[in-house]
Amino acid sequence: MSQSDKTRTTVDIYGKSYTIVGNEQAYHVRMVSSLVDQKMREIHDANKSLDTTRLAVLTAVNTMNDYLKLKDEYTELIGSIKKKEEMEKND
Repeated sequence: MSQSDKTRTTVDIYGKSYTIVGNEQAYHVRMVSSLVDQKMREIHDANKSLDTTRLAVLTAVNTMNDYLKLKDEYTELIGSIKKKEEMEKND
């Protein structure tokens, strides 16, 4: 996909404007950006002394932690489904 085929979406995250260029639809980029903004504000409310850089890093760490937990849960769920399917085949 060429650069001209990509979507350009301007979003506001934690009071700053960003233009994000990528393959995702604009509504998806806005939704993700809104979630990042929400998480940054949530962390800021709990840690008001954090500067923006530390706040951004903590947001990234929290987000990746959530992602890895969900990925593990997904892997477990897929394993359970496959195990159940195998058991049903053998019955």
